Amino acid sequence: MFESVLIANRGEIACRVIATARAMGMRTVAVFSDADAGARHVAMADRAVRIGPPPPGESYLRGEAIIAAARATGCGAIHPGYGFLSENPDFVAAVEAAGLTFVGPSAEAIRAMGLKDAAKALMEAAGVPVVPGYHGESQDDEHLAGAADAIGYPVLIKAVAGGGGKGMRRVDRARDFADALASARAEARGAFGNDAVLVEKYVAKPRHIEVQVFGDGTRAVHLFERDCSLQRRHQKVIEEAPAPGMTEAMREAMGQAAVRAAEAIGYRGAGTVEFIVDASEGLRPDRFWFMEMNTRLQVEHPVTEAVTGVDLVEWQFRVAAGEALPLRQEELRLAGHAFEARLYAEDVPRGFLPATGRLAHLAFPPGVRADTGVRSGDEITPHYDPMIAKLVVHGPTRDIALGKLRRALGETQVAGTVTNLAFLGALVRHAGFAAGDVDTGLIDRDREALVAAAEPAPEVRAEAALAAAGLLDAAAPDTGFALWAPLRRRIGLRRGETECGVHVLSEGPDRHVVELDGREIVAERRDGGWRIGGRPAAGAHVASGRVTVFADHGQVFEIADPLERGAAAHGEDVIEAPMPGLLRAVLVEAGQAVEAGQRLAVLEAMKMEHALTAWRDGVVAEVLAAPGAQVEAGAGLIRLEDPSDG
Repeated sequence: MFESVLIANRGEIACRVIATARAMGMRTVAVFSDADAGARHVAMADRAVRIGPPPPGESYLRGEAIIAAARATGCGAIHPGYGFLSENPDFVAAVEAAGLTFVGPSAEAIRAMGLKDAAKALMEAAGVPVVPGYHGESQDDEHLAGAADAIGYPVLIKAVAGGGGKGMRRVDRARDFADALASARAEARGAFGNDAVLVEKYVAKPRHIEVQVFGDGTRAVHLFERDCSLQRRHQKVIEEAPAPGMTEAMREAMGQAAVRAAEAIGYRGAGTVEFIVDASEGLRPDRFWFMEMNTRLQVEHPVTEAVTGVDLVEWQFRVAAGEALPLRQEELRLAGHAFEARLYAEDVPRGFLPATGRLAHLAFPPGVRADTGVRSGDEITPHYDPMIAKLVVHGPTRDIALGKLRRALGETQVAGTVTNLAFLGALVRHAGFAAGDVDTGLIDRDREALVAAAEPAPEVRAEAALAAAGLLDAAAPDTGFALWAPLRRRIGLRRGETECGVHVLSEGPDRHVVELDGREIVAERRDGGWRIGGRPAAGAHVASGRVTVFADHGQVFEIADPLERGAAAHGEDVIEAPMPGLLRAVLVEAGQAVEAGQRLAVLEAMKMEHALTAWRDGVVAEVLAAPGAQVEAGAGLIRLEDPSDG
């Protein structure tokens, strides 16, 4: 076994790998960018090496700097985690040329599966079913459009070198093909440096079911399936194992196909074979097709670990050190059911835009596996993926595991930045999902209900007011009497544009009466805990003029300043950048008439392209930023005016 290992990654996956490496007795070395100098993975490691400024291209993608760090610190192996350089065959070759061990597959295996079109041809030759589509070499626009016509709409344009939903567009009509192709190519070029695409049939009721495989370079086993059908913009949201409704015949067929795929390329280490499944008539062994193989550890690997009892990272180290597969296929067992929910810093009401900010408070309930790379006080920066944590639960049945996930999400506490926690909470209460009736279109179909913000109960607003006044603290100030009468004060709370005044009557340090909406809500401290309106207080966090009550997955209120005056820096006619990013394109010019819904500009942020559209008809009065500009959130980009104003 290796004495020392360098983890060429950051965030939760770096922390995850460090934990297993340390448990196996290895010395761990982290790498970090300037933005991550105080990060959790740096604190966990035995040693850490700076590798550059925050942009990934100047730090976590600098293979030569990572290899130099490994050699300088006496490491015998490099674990890539996922993302960054984990599927870069040139990096693998460079690691091995430096006399180090890459904890993962060979460069040849990665190359074989790295381009989707070549991989599908290889899989067909290995007897693995593939989706009908065009996987040829021609990238001529007319040729691709003709292929789409021959396949039949709807079709899916996919980046050949893609992954994670980038460079992927669904097209329902022939007249939309050219625009979708141009957009997919631009996104693929920015994300992968390769704008080649393939075109496939779009499956009507698709489920995304993948199989975890593990090989030692000669033979492979599968560790059963995961269902990753709950997706938004092709990004996985909640994963589970096993797949709901899976039959033994289907599992056997998919498992054998996945093993054939791995053995066809002499695969070594952990990998995932992803299949698209047509669930329109249930799960049938003749209705699944190969999509791609991820030649690395997957984000969602913990659900497989939960149902098999296997530490996949430990297996990675053991096989990389030259051991044979620890277990044979017949020795692997599937036990119970597991879920993983991905908690992100993102603004759900604003279209799930990635969010930034300081995590003023972060806490997870006991009994839940929370894989995270951040702590209270850490910053979510615009440089990297905004994942906060993965919450993983396991139970003997799907119903019990789902109940555990509901409770885990309900008891998770986050303050300081917006998150998708309430959205996840709505998903796990969705009737179709609870029944196991899932497909990749579920979120889009029911999006309005899933993103609807819960109106805070009076007791929640009362707790917010008490917390804002500092009256729930262990030793709250100013809770006595004024002129021999109970102290009464007004607390202003604001949600969005609406402000409400809440009056608090303090009768003593352990009792307050909150007056709102014509009713009185009593808050009393009993046995060391507060009860508000007869209910246990949910808990709250106050910082920077904002109070977060940990009810309904987090209810946030601004504390109104009675002296506050001001207006928005821009009027309602200015299209602003919704987040920090690169202004990739401006699609209009001054004097041009535009219609509501028309694309005006394209902003690139978090490795994704976001189209900014006009919310009304008008005329472009002024273009405020040029293509190529790096803009901050809220920066004015384009100003509209009424035609009559010109």
